[in-house]
Amino acid sequence: MNVQRAIFPGVIAGIFILVAVTGMLRAAGTGAQGDLPESRVAATEVSGADLPELLEVGSISAAGVLDIQIIPMANPALPDDGVCSISPAYPEAIQQWCGIIERYAAENGLDANLIAALILRESSGQPDAYSKSGAVGLMQVMPNDGLAKKFTCKGGPCFANRPGMKELFDPQFNVAYGCRMLAELVQEKGNMRDALKAYGPLDVGYRYADLVLETYQQYR
Repeated sequence: MNVQRAIFPGVIAGIFILVAVTGMLRAAGTGAQGDLPESRVAATEVSGADLPELLEVGSISAAGVLDIQIIPMANPALPDDGVCSISPAYPEAIQQWCGIIERYAAENGLDANLIAALILRESSGQPDAYSKSGAVGLMQVMPNDGLAKKFTCKGGPCFANRPGMKELFDPQFNVAYGCRMLAELVQEKGNMRDALKAYGPLDVGYRYADLVLETYQQYR
Protein backbone atom coordinates (compact mmCIF):
# COMPACT_ATOMS: atom_id res chain seq x y z
CA MET A 1 0.00 0.00 0.00
CA ASN A 2 2.83 2.39 0.85
CA VAL A 3 4.55 1.48 -2.45
CA GLN A 4 1.38 2.32 -4.41
CA ARG A 5 1.11 5.67 -2.65
CA ALA A 6 4.73 6.40 -3.56
CA ILE A 7 4.38 5.42 -7.24
CA PHE A 8 1.03 7.08 -7.97
CA PRO A 9 2.19 10.74 -7.65
CA GLY A 10 5.15 9.95 -9.91
CA VAL A 11 2.89 8.53 -12.61
CA ILE A 12 0.61 11.57 -12.48
CA ALA A 13 3.62 13.91 -12.75
CA GLY A 14 4.95 11.94 -15.71
CA ILE A 15 1.65 12.27 -17.56
CA PHE A 16 1.59 16.04 -17.06
CA ILE A 17 5.18 16.32 -18.32
CA LEU A 18 4.37 14.21 -21.43
CA VAL A 19 1.33 16.37 -22.28
CA ALA A 20 3.36 19.56 -21.90
CA VAL A 21 6.21 18.31 -24.15
CA THR A 22 3.75 17.13 -26.82
CA GLY A 23 2.14 20.57 -26.90
CA MET A 24 5.50 22.24 -27.32
CA LEU A 25 6.43 19.96 -30.22
CA ARG A 26 3.14 20.63 -31.99
CA ALA A 27 3.63 24.38 -31.63
CA ALA A 28 7.13 24.12 -33.05
CA GLY A 29 5.88 22.08 -35.99
CA THR A 30 3.20 24.67 -36.79
CA GLY A 31 5.82 27.41 -36.75
CA ALA A 32 8.07 25.54 -39.19
CA GLN A 33 5.32 25.04 -41.75
CA GLY A 34 3.12 28.06 -41.07
CA ASP A 35 4.30 31.58 -40.35
CA LEU A 36 7.97 31.80 -41.37
CA PRO A 37 10.33 34.49 -40.11
CA GLU A 38 10.51 37.33 -42.63
CA SER A 39 14.18 36.60 -43.36
CA ARG A 40 13.24 33.16 -44.72
CA VAL A 41 10.53 34.35 -47.11
CA ALA A 42 11.85 35.01 -50.62
CA ALA A 43 10.13 37.70 -52.72
CA THR A 44 8.95 36.50 -56.11
CA GLU A 45 8.62 39.92 -57.72
CA VAL A 46 11.16 42.69 -57.27
CA SER A 47 12.43 45.50 -59.42
CA GLY A 48 15.57 44.89 -61.47
CA ALA A 49 17.54 47.49 -59.52
CA ASP A 50 16.94 45.62 -56.25
CA LEU A 51 18.28 42.26 -57.43
CA PRO A 52 21.43 40.61 -56.04
CA GLU A 53 24.43 40.38 -58.36
CA LEU A 54 24.17 36.67 -59.26
CA LEU A 55 20.73 35.61 -60.40
CA GLU A 56 19.05 33.16 -62.65
CA VAL A 57 16.31 35.11 -64.37
CA GLY A 58 12.93 33.49 -64.86
CA SER A 59 10.90 36.12 -66.69
CA ILE A 60 10.77 39.82 -67.41
CA SER A 61 7.43 41.53 -67.79
CA ALA A 62 6.77 44.46 -70.07
CA ALA A 63 7.08 46.71 -67.03
CA GLY A 64 10.59 45.46 -66.36
CA VAL A 65 9.68 43.45 -63.24
CA LEU A 66 11.55 40.19 -62.91
CA ASP A 67 10.29 36.93 -61.45
CA ILE A 68 13.48 35.33 -60.20
CA GLN A 69 15.22 32.50 -58.45
CA ILE A 70 18.50 33.27 -56.73
CA ILE A 71 20.78 30.53 -58.04
CA PRO A 72 24.47 31.56 -58.17
CA MET A 73 26.40 29.61 -60.80
CA ALA A 74 29.48 27.78 -59.49
CA ASN A 75 31.49 28.82 -62.54
CA PRO A 76 29.43 30.94 -64.96
CA ALA A 77 32.13 30.76 -67.64
CA LEU A 78 31.97 26.96 -68.03
CA PRO A 79 29.14 24.88 -69.55
CA ASP A 80 27.55 22.32 -67.23
CA ASP A 81 29.07 19.41 -69.18
CA GLY A 82 32.43 21.14 -69.71
CA VAL A 83 32.00 21.12 -73.51
CA CYS A 84 31.32 24.42 -75.27
CA SER A 85 28.91 24.29 -78.21
CA ILE A 86 29.81 27.77 -79.42
CA SER A 87 31.83 27.73 -82.63
CA PRO A 88 35.60 27.58 -81.97
CA ALA A 89 35.96 30.31 -84.59
CA TYR A 90 34.91 32.86 -81.97
CA PRO A 91 37.85 34.52 -80.19
CA GLU A 92 38.77 33.64 -76.62
CA ALA A 93 37.21 36.90 -75.44
CA ILE A 94 33.83 35.35 -76.38
CA GLN A 95 34.64 31.71 -75.57
CA GLN A 96 35.34 32.62 -71.96
CA TRP A 97 31.62 33.34 -71.47
CA CYS A 98 30.47 30.07 -73.03
CA GLY A 99 28.69 28.81 -69.91
CA ILE A 100 26.42 31.78 -69.39
CA ILE A 101 25.80 32.24 -73.12
CA GLU A 102 24.70 28.62 -73.51
CA ARG A 103 22.55 28.62 -70.38
CA TYR A 104 20.55 31.76 -71.04
CA ALA A 105 20.32 31.24 -74.80
CA ALA A 106 18.80 27.80 -74.14
CA GLU A 107 16.43 29.10 -71.47
CA ASN A 108 15.05 31.65 -73.92
CA GLY A 109 14.95 29.50 -77.06
CA LEU A 110 17.83 31.32 -78.75
CA ASP A 111 20.88 30.03 -80.63
CA ALA A 112 24.00 30.35 -78.47
CA ASN A 113 26.07 31.20 -81.55
CA LEU A 114 23.73 34.10 -82.33
CA ILE A 115 24.15 35.47 -78.80
CA ALA A 116 27.90 35.05 -79.20
CA ALA A 117 27.74 37.07 -82.44
CA LEU A 118 25.72 39.80 -80.74
CA ILE A 119 28.18 39.99 -77.84
CA LEU A 120 31.14 40.12 -80.24
CA ARG A 121 29.59 43.07 -82.07
CA GLU A 122 28.31 44.83 -78.97
CA SER A 123 31.22 44.57 -76.53
CA SER A 124 33.91 42.32 -78.02
CA GLY A 125 33.45 40.19 -74.91
CA GLN A 126 34.38 42.95 -72.45
CA PRO A 127 32.09 42.80 -69.39
CA ASP A 128 32.94 46.38 -68.39
CA ALA A 129 32.07 47.87 -71.79
CA TYR A 130 30.26 51.21 -71.48
CA SER A 131 29.11 52.98 -74.63
CA LYS A 132 28.88 56.70 -75.27
CA SER A 133 25.09 56.37 -75.10
CA GLY A 134 25.25 54.64 -71.71
CA ALA A 135 24.73 50.98 -72.68
CA VAL A 136 26.36 48.55 -70.27
CA GLY A 137 28.16 45.20 -70.29
CA LEU A 138 28.47 42.21 -72.59
CA MET A 139 25.14 42.67 -74.38
CA GLN A 140 25.11 46.47 -74.02
CA VAL A 141 21.82 46.85 -72.19
CA MET A 142 20.61 50.37 -71.40
CA PRO A 143 20.30 50.78 -67.60
CA ASN A 144 18.09 53.06 -65.55
CA ASP A 145 21.00 55.22 -64.42
CA GLY A 146 24.24 56.76 -65.69
CA LEU A 147 24.25 58.31 -69.15
CA ALA A 148 21.12 56.36 -70.12
CA LYS A 149 19.12 58.24 -67.52
CA LYS A 150 19.03 61.34 -69.76
CA PHE A 151 16.87 59.59 -72.41
CA THR A 152 13.27 60.64 -71.93
CA CYS A 153 10.14 59.23 -73.51
CA LYS A 154 6.50 60.17 -73.25
CA GLY A 155 5.65 59.88 -69.59
CA GLY A 156 9.19 59.97 -68.21
CA PRO A 157 12.64 58.36 -68.50
CA CYS A 158 12.78 55.69 -71.21
CA PHE A 159 14.60 53.10 -69.10
CA ALA A 160 13.15 53.74 -65.65
CA ASN A 161 12.11 50.09 -65.24
CA ARG A 162 15.50 48.65 -66.24
CA PRO A 163 18.13 47.35 -63.83
CA GLY A 164 20.95 49.65 -62.80
CA MET A 165 24.57 49.70 -63.94
CA LYS A 166 25.74 47.71 -60.91
CA GLU A 167 23.61 44.72 -61.93
CA LEU A 168 24.31 45.00 -65.65
CA PHE A 169 28.09 45.09 -65.24
CA ASP A 170 27.82 41.55 -63.84
CA PRO A 171 28.30 39.19 -66.84
CA GLN A 172 25.80 36.58 -65.70
CA PHE A 173 23.07 39.10 -64.98
CA ASN A 174 23.75 40.99 -68.20
CA VAL A 175 23.50 37.95 -70.47
CA ALA A 176 20.45 36.63 -68.61
CA TYR A 177 18.65 39.96 -68.96
CA GLY A 178 19.78 40.59 -72.55
CA CYS A 179 18.74 37.14 -73.76
CA ARG A 180 15.32 37.47 -72.18
CA MET A 181 14.84 40.90 -73.70
CA LEU A 182 15.82 39.63 -77.17
CA ALA A 183 13.51 36.61 -76.83
CA GLU A 184 10.58 38.88 -75.98
CA LEU A 185 11.35 41.02 -79.03
CA VAL A 186 11.41 37.91 -81.27
CA GLN A 187 7.99 36.95 -79.92
CA GLU A 188 6.69 40.47 -80.44
CA LYS A 189 8.17 41.11 -83.89
CA GLY A 190 7.81 37.59 -85.31
CA ASN A 191 11.35 37.18 -86.65
CA MET A 192 14.96 37.60 -85.59
CA ARG A 193 15.91 40.38 -88.02
CA ASP A 194 13.17 42.70 -86.80
CA ALA A 195 13.89 41.73 -83.21
CA LEU A 196 17.57 42.64 -83.63
CA LYS A 197 16.59 45.93 -85.27
CA ALA A 198 14.52 46.76 -82.19
CA TYR A 199 17.29 45.59 -79.86
CA GLY A 200 19.95 47.78 -81.47
CA PRO A 201 20.37 51.57 -81.70
CA LEU A 202 17.26 53.43 -82.78
CA ASP A 203 18.88 55.46 -85.54
CA VAL A 204 20.59 52.77 -87.65
CA GLY A 205 17.64 50.92 -89.15
CA TYR A 206 18.46 47.34 -90.18
CA ARG A 207 22.21 47.91 -90.37
CA TYR A 208 22.74 46.68 -86.83
CA ALA A 209 20.56 43.59 -87.33
CA ASP A 210 22.26 42.70 -90.60
CA LEU A 211 25.71 43.12 -89.05
CA VAL A 212 24.89 40.73 -86.20
CA LEU A 213 23.35 38.20 -88.60
CA GLU A 214 26.36 38.47 -90.92
CA THR A 215 28.70 37.79 -87.99
CA TYR A 216 26.50 34.86 -86.96
CA GLN A 217 26.82 33.29 -90.42
CA GLN A 218 30.53 34.02 -90.59
CA TYR A 219 31.43 32.32 -87.29
CA ARG A 220 29.09 29.29 -87.43
